[in-house]
Amino acid sequence: MLVLLPPSEGKAASGPGVPLALGGLSLPGLTGAREKVLAALVELCSGDTDRAAEVLGLSPGLRGEVARNAGLLTAGARPAGEVYTGVLFDALGLATLDEAAYGRAERALLVFSGLWGAVRISDRIPSYRCSMGVKLPPLGALGAYWRSATSTVLPEVADGLVLDLRSSAYAAAWKPAGELLGRTATVRVLQEREVDGVLKRSVVSHFNKATKGRLVRDLLVAGAGPKTPEALVDALLALGYRVEVAARGTARKAWQLDVVVTEIH
Repeated sequence: MLVLLPPSEGKAASGPGVPLALGGLSLPGLTGAREKVLAALVELCSGDTDRAAEVLGLSPGLRGEVARNAGLLTAGARPAGEVYTGVLFDALGLATLDEAAYGRAERALLVFSGLWGAVRISDRIPSYRCSMGVKLPPLGALGAYWRSATSTVLPEVADGLVLDLRSSAYAAAWKPAGELLGRTATVRVLQEREVDGVLKRSVVSHFNKATKGRLVRDLLVAGAGPKTPEALVDALLALGYRVEVAARGTARKAWQLDVVVTEIH
């Protein structure tokens, strides 16, 4: 099972430590593309602060992120699983997994990034700010930039079920295709509640991330290793989730699963 995750906008501070070693990151086929994005981001943020903030879409309160990006080559690096924070990663709770479950997380989880393309949670990276929606000079839109590199690298590590939990911006960086698409599953979280005596469902946003984080954690803790979308449905049902198949996968579309909740937290 390969689980595709979005990063978090907020990240833990890098702190002191050994700097980034690009060649030490997993998925070495992405190294050349990473070098170009890193160089372009550092150059941008080492120049005019206002221009860099505008390109990166930073509010006035986040201007300090420009200086952080400018120092990426010398900043301390730490495991990506510690760098990424936020709702999904809080619910996932990597730091509280036992050794066996954490080992499964290291093998299964792949976090997408505007700067790195995609990384494993054990890859050591510095804290940064660069979303996939950025148009980074001179490379252009990062989603489109990464597609050419990931299209050859990622299919090599996707030999079973692909559970795609990315937001649309990060899904743009790699789109499973052909036979692989037929064994890819996406998840939508729906809240069901009674309104004027009628049961209604609505898509949740903020709590969508928390539900997905808990879902992945439960799969890791249980040691579940579904190899197909059908087996994933069975695994989630066994874990107590209310899950429905909204659309079955084909060579043209991924499976779509709906996880239905009555409470959001």
